[in-house]
Amino acid sequence: MPACPAPVRSLDPAAAAELTTAAAKLLADRGSATSPELLAALPEACVRLGGTVRQALRPVDTADGLFVLRGLHLDDTDLGSTPGHWSTVGDAGAMWDVVLLLVSTLMGTPIAWDGQQEGRFVHNIVPSPGHESEQTGASSGVLLTPHTEDAFHPGRAHLLLLCCMRNHDGIATTAASIRRTALARADVEQLKRPVVPILPDDAYEDAQQFAGRPAPVPTLFDTPEGLTMRFDPAYTPMDEADTEWRGAYRRLEDELARVSVAVSLEPGDVLVVDNDVVVHGRVPFTARYDGTDRWLKRASVRVEGRSTRPAAEAAEHGYGQEALTAWNS
Repeated sequence: MPACPAPVRSLDPAAAAELTTAAAKLLADRGSATSPELLAALPEACVRLGGTVRQALRPVDTADGLFVLRGLHLDDTDLGSTPGHWSTVGDAGAMWDVVLLLVSTLMGTPIAWDGQQEGRFVHNIVPSPGHESEQTGASSGVLLTPHTEDAFHPGRAHLLLLCCMRNHDGIATTAASIRRTALARADVEQLKRPVVPILPDDAYEDAQQFAGRPAPVPTLFDTPEGLTMRFDPAYTPMDEADTEWRGAYRRLEDELARVSVAVSLEPGDVLVVDNDVVVHGRVPFTARYDGTDRWLKRASVRVEGRSTRPAAEAAEHGYGQEALTAWNS
């Protein structure tokens, strides 16, 4: 797997300082990165940012479906120890929460989930004791299978942002674009069929208890810009599918593995992923739980007016999960 061939967009020192200064001012004025007042102030703060920042944060515009925003410098000695669970993070790295929210707002509308990390708009991704083998961001000892973020839900993010707080071991995020694959057209047609559902992942305990009947969904969609995707093999009941569909799905997995890249983020880097085009995962690693483990912050963004998903998704129940938007939370 190639190491970090992802497109890089660099912020010059002046633009990086502008962005971090705006974040620090918002935090000082509003008191907390989670306050409704700070969330409501994000659009106005973004209007005041200059053209250089806006140019760097234009939409993803290559078939890779991702880029690394580089130039924001973070000294992890000021962060304190990597927490052992997202719920114990508190205000650690709060200024970077606001940086990530500003970047998200320049690209669209930040969203959160009522059933995940207490409805926070910025999630903390850290390895947690007892979760080593799960297919969630809290795992460590297993390959985090490449997937579309929140694939079970029709209101899933269009963009996923991962900001690196700490990564002393160079642990890679994996990514693969459907638009870099060479899948046979017959397989594409198979995977456009709604054959099996995608179930909620282990980060959504309430959704897993939802009483509604899971509905089959397509894996691939044709759009004027190219193929888009909804994919989470770890939570897809493959044994319910017919032989032809399963064969096409396996070949899709093989193609995504063939074109997969490994992106090793440095502190301050922000990886921006088009969640309609790219699946992402993470290589396994051994967590030490000594305060120096990998630590990312994650934000999810919707982009209004995007025509990347079939209209039929609007009728899905989403397993009872409601998305919150930053302006109406």
